[in-house]
Order: sequence, then structure tokens, then C-alpha cells
Amino acid sequence: MKEQERHLEGIGEMDYDYLNDILFFKVKDREYEKSIEFENMVIDLDSEDYIVGIQIFDASEFLGIAKSHLKINNWQFKARITPNAIEVRLVCQINVRNMIKELSPIIIQQNQEGLPNSSAVVVMAN
Repeated sequence: MKEQERHLEGIGEMDYDYLNDILFFKVKDREYEKSIEFENMVIDLDSEDYIVGIQIFDASEFLGIAKSHLKINNWQFKARITPNAIEVRLVCQINVRNMIKELSPIIIQQNQEGLPNSSAVVVMAN
């Protein structure tokens, strides 16, 4: 029998550590309980195993953009956990020489943690 997918929607916060080149997105007012590390990324999970935060290390290299341009205007992340995979889709807009450029990396990793089915949509706070 197929397990029903749980869903979380939330307003998010974002920060960029220029010195260390770390980009951070999180669901506002939800605390993380544990973290899972990938190659250049950490995802934070709350007590219900929803993805509630993303940290991207060496963000400028990962996104292929200069550190000076990592002033993000609009963003959202969509996360989905299936029995086989953890998928995070980030969509954000940045200004590069007065032009808006959209970035949309997709990160997929195996669900080796046995996390339950869920999805989350987090959008930038106004």
C-alpha cells in the first residue's frame, strides 16, 4: 500500500554569508532537529522529518555566479522526499548588471535515511 505524502507550506528566510560563501534558506518559525550532509550542502529536518532548511557551501561556485552578485531578490524552494530520493529545487532571481537572472538548480540524493514521504514549498517572506 502506497504511503500518503505529507505536505508543508511556509514562509521563508534567507541569508548569505559573503565571507564564507554560504547561502542559507529556512522555513520561518520552524526549528530543525537534525541535519543531513551532502557533498556541498546540508539540509535541515524538523521533528516531523520535513525539510525546513538548506545550507549551500561554496554557493558562488555551485550556482556559477560571482559572490558579489549573490544578492537574491525572489526565491523559493521545493523539497520532496520519496522512498528512494531526496529532491530539492531552488528557484531564485538575482541582479547582474541591472538584468534579472533566474537560477534553478535541482539537487537529488538517495534517501538513505529512510525518511517518510513528504513535500515542502517555502517562499520568500515579504
